Amino acid sequence: MSAQADKKVEASVSQSFKQQLVAAIPMLRGFARSLSGNHDRADDLVQETLAKAIANRDKYRMGTNLHAWLVTILRNQYYSEGRRRWREVSDAEGTYAARLVEQPGHTAHLELREFMAALQVLPDEQREALVLVGASGLSYEEAAEVLGTRVGTVKSRVSRARSRLDGLLSGREGFDRTEDAVARSAARLRQALSA
Repeated sequence: MSAQADKKVEASVSQSFKQQLVAAIPMLRGFARSLSGNHDRADDLVQETLAKAIANRDKYRMGTNLHAWLVTILRNQYYSEGRRRWREVSDAEGTYAARLVEQPGHTAHLELREFMAALQVLPDEQREALVLVGASGLSYEEAAEVLGTRVGTVKSRVSRARSRLDGLLSGREGFDRTEDAVARSAARLRQALSA
């Protein structure tokens, strides 16, 4: 067979395939509507089915049941979309998406700097007790032994330090937020943690 004859046969097969697709559209619409229950979604399913059938025409064998092949494509498309939609969240107004906000990464760094500056405002006794219990991980009893005082005194100092820090960091009290204050606080923390 010549190349020209091959082209004529392919053109004839291609034309026949297209005619069969067009003839199958009403049946596909009916099946899609019965699956989805929605006219618009059914039309979308039919359109996707036809697009996939044309794209995969080489996988269809002439002489076999085209309707069965198209129904299989449509059904698979319907279930694939159903699985995809099951994982998606319906959020037309964007209310759900608005709640999915990620805070900027530099916020924690800024909060730590502010905490370090606020730590310098505390009296030495409160700061030492807080650092020993909070940062060093000592128990109240161990901190009392290190400070040479009673357990109740350590608990009181830690409580007052936490309360004062809360007031400073919440904005109820002003304090020096300079680099010097942060550096002093960092040095004292390093010293306390290395002891």
